[in-house]
Amino acid sequence: MAIPGDPYYIGDAYELSQIRLKLSEPSNIDETTPRPYLNHIDRLTDNGWPQLRYLADWMRVSTAPPKWNLLTAEDREERASRVKAALLEFRADSITRHDISTTAELASLSSNSPLGSKGLVSRLFVVEDLSRDVIETLGLHLDIDPMFFRGHISDYTWYNNRDPWIELPDIDLVARNRSFFHVRYSNTRYFREPESYSLARTETGGFNVLRRINRDGNWVHGADIPGSNVGMVRTKTSFWVQPRKAKSTEPVTAVLLVDPSVTAGFPLWGHYNDFAPCPSVADNLPPRPPRGSAFENIIYQLQHMRTQDIELLVSDPRFLFQKPLCIVCAEWQTLVRYANTRLSQLEWEIEDPYLRNLQDDLSNTLDKLHSWRRRLPIYKTIVSEVLFQVIRRDHFVNASINTLLVLEQDFKIILDELNHLHERAERIMAVVTAVMSIEESKKALQQNRSFARLTYLAVTFVPLSFVSSFFAMNEDITKLGRTFWIFFAVAIPVTLLALVVVRFSDTVVEVSHRLLRQSTRNNPRYHDYNSKRK
Repeated sequence: MAIPGDPYYIGDAYELSQIRLKLSEPSNIDETTPRPYLNHIDRLTDNGWPQLRYLADWMRVSTAPPKWNLLTAEDREERASRVKAALLEFRADSITRHDISTTAELASLSSNSPLGSKGLVSRLFVVEDLSRDVIETLGLHLDIDPMFFRGHISDYTWYNNRDPWIELPDIDLVARNRSFFHVRYSNTRYFREPESYSLARTETGGFNVLRRINRDGNWVHGADIPGSNVGMVRTKTSFWVQPRKAKSTEPVTAVLLVDPSVTAGFPLWGHYNDFAPCPSVADNLPPRPPRGSAFENIIYQLQHMRTQDIELLVSDPRFLFQKPLCIVCAEWQTLVRYANTRLSQLEWEIEDPYLRNLQDDLSNTLDKLHSWRRRLPIYKTIVSEVLFQVIRRDHFVNASINTLLVLEQDFKIILDELNHLHERAERIMAVVTAVMSIEESKKALQQNRSFARLTYLAVTFVPLSFVSSFFAMNEDITKLGRTFWIFFAVAIPVTLLALVVVRFSDTVVEVSHRLLRQSTRNNPRYHDYNSKRK
């Protein structure tokens, strides 16, 4: 039974999948549609690959399994049948694009053998989002390792003990023999008003793959528009190449998975520049890259490959991923610049007394800093994965060269900058903590001064009250006129004496302690005791 807010109603990591049990009932299963690839995943799940259970559940729901009870049967079927893909065929003298919008078209193109195509060097299926039908069709006809799809559908940076969507990393011995890899990055967007951010969250919730947007929330007085925000959309792209024999000349078949693009808001700072050099004044401007869609942008970059670049595909199929990896690198550079901006603004808040007074104290600054101290180590891990598991990977589908090494220096620079930002955040944290301690000390000193004033007032009026009470013991009030001056004659000296005692009480105590220590040292017993200790 589903409990609101409980994601484990689908079964935790130590239970059987409730989705598989429920949808396997005769009343819920569609007997007219065989799904051999899903059945293959079920067999693997039961025989040594338990983490594929999440992929099987995902295919049955066609989105993140915890959303199962939130979708109607019509919603699930619409998600399951989504197809948005394109087949790019690379020949020495041309690049041909075939748009795919139905499962039948995808099945027809993926089942055709490329061996009979004259002059074909490579074919690449570019797929936006995933669905049950896309995974079933490509997985079956191209014999794709299910772990390729499993690694693309989720978006978690850490796991609870019960999570059935746990994704444990492969040991390097296994990972370097796989013919695929995944690359995570963050797409940074600016939202001018809260409504656009809410629309972006709705868009990501409509993706089949699990993707989320993290709101920064570090609004700065005088620099940001009230209500504006910056969001980091957690994004992933995955690349698979069909294994081939060493020194094989058969066409390369590959699959590139990309995420749908968020259209709400704006690319932060208007997006990055094109990767090509600026044309000369005498040259005609090339077509503008379609920046609104990652799917179209990647296809645009791939369609502008040169003839000598296409020839490299035989030696290293990873060259198909070089342009997408350039886009990933550009997105990371944008995020690094943004992180540097926010840390600089936090330092500004600490330095400028006016900004500190606007927020009463530095607790808000501390909260902002904590969010970056949490994110930066995650970003460092992701960039390290790209550098060591993708770019510096020597063996990949019998490739004789590594065409991704040209981006090694770029990612090393990004990783170095993230390390610097992390260290800088730690230093700022120490400064903020010290400044807050100083501010608290100042407040405590101010409070002590207030208490001192109250003490002087009490010392002033207590003797007066005492003398008044003393003279009030006379029952005959008429006689007080003759003794009225005596009140002041006694009260004023007593009050002055009390103030002197309070003012110099610390000095009196210190002198008393000094005299006591001196008298102790002059005592013969003190010398006898010290001699015995020696």
